[in-house]
Amino acid sequence: MISASEVAYFSLSPKDIENLNKEESPSSKRILKLKESPRELLATVLISNNFINIAIVILSEVVIRNIVPQGTFEKWAKLLQVNFGFNWITLERFSDILSFTVTVAAVTFVLVLFGEVAPKIYANINNVKHSRLMATPLLFLRRILYPMSQLLLKWSGGIEENVYRRRLHSHSGTDKKELDKAIELTVTDHEDRDEVDILKGIIKFGDVETRQIMKSRVDVVGLEIKEGFKSVIRIIKESGFSRLPVYEDDFDTMVGVLYVKDLLGLTQEKNDFEWQGLIRNNVLYIPETKKIDELLKEFQLKRTHMAIVVDEYGGSAGIITLEDIMEEVVGEIRDEFDTEEELEYVKIDDHNYIFEGKILLNDVTRILNLESDFFDDGRGTADSLAGLILELKNRIPKRDIEITYKAIKLIVVKVTKRRIEKVKVSL
Repeated sequence: MISASEVAYFSLSPKDIENLNKEESPSSKRILKLKESPRELLATVLISNNFINIAIVILSEVVIRNIVPQGTFEKWAKLLQVNFGFNWITLERFSDILSFTVTVAAVTFVLVLFGEVAPKIYANINNVKHSRLMATPLLFLRRILYPMSQLLLKWSGGIEENVYRRRLHSHSGTDKKELDKAIELTVTDHEDRDEVDILKGIIKFGDVETRQIMKSRVDVVGLEIKEGFKSVIRIIKESGFSRLPVYEDDFDTMVGVLYVKDLLGLTQEKNDFEWQGLIRNNVLYIPETKKIDELLKEFQLKRTHMAIVVDEYGGSAGIITLEDIMEEVVGEIRDEFDTEEELEYVKIDDHNYIFEGKILLNDVTRILNLESDFFDDGRGTADSLAGLILELKNRIPKRDIEITYKAIKLIVVKVTKRRIEKVKVSL
């Protein structure tokens, strides 16, 4: 009855639960009460079942000894010793072994047939009927066995949480690599490539840090707060951006953000027009290490599209926008203000590319169709291609120097005293 209850209660379908809710009978209320705590119900059933199994094992020893006299096992032992040569063991010891073997075989047969197979088959067919029958006994058992069931639940819950944490810590990277490979296997032709890139972007979305996709401060178009209005209009037209950060003296002293839409209807104003009154000072500051999935939630919560990225010393490292985050999933988003000259790489052929040194390593892996963790071993704290070369060489290299990294060759094409500007990458 107890063994059947496990299958009966846990095979109730949503339709069965709905019907029980409509009935409002005492038995249906008892069933629903038990179903409210499924883990506690399962613990009660398992503890009760084990107590019954132990009782059967103990009683079976007494029953079999009364049904089968001890002399019978001694006769069997003697017969086996004579015919099969078991003379190396004493008759008394051999008799006990036979008695134990018969008991185990008989009890196993009884437990499996009448304690597992038959009840579960019956309960699977008559789950609602059996649930009604056992509702009151199970509520009584749950109350009696409450201390033991709670101990079991806490113990098993602790083990489950510990195992889950270890598995998450040790296999998360491997699982993502396996997912990457599984997605690659779905590619049947070139037309599926964009969908594959989007799926891969979703998989690694939670692992990408802000600094890996932000626009560095040297590439940010901003407005100095003392700029004249005509100069502001010119910068806005040339940049094509809808929001521009405003700073005082240098980029580390951020004042706010200017929304271009606030200037609509004011473009004919004179140069002394005080546009500073339109600056919005609700600036969002975030650390370089913030994960972009968390940043996306923050953008949604605070209803903003831009954040200022600060480094460990509190200086402004760059900016990141909602578009930057979305491009990690859907790829490059180009609008009417983006020109071909702004592209950060040129494809020579299928094996050779020329990249801007400032291009992010995340973009390089996507363009070259490399594994997302391809540069992890050598990048250190670098996020750009130029930064990777500096990490590998520990200095600014000379022009035409070649660096081999795994399956690619890096050749410095253009370099100044302060930065690496262009790099040729050969697969």
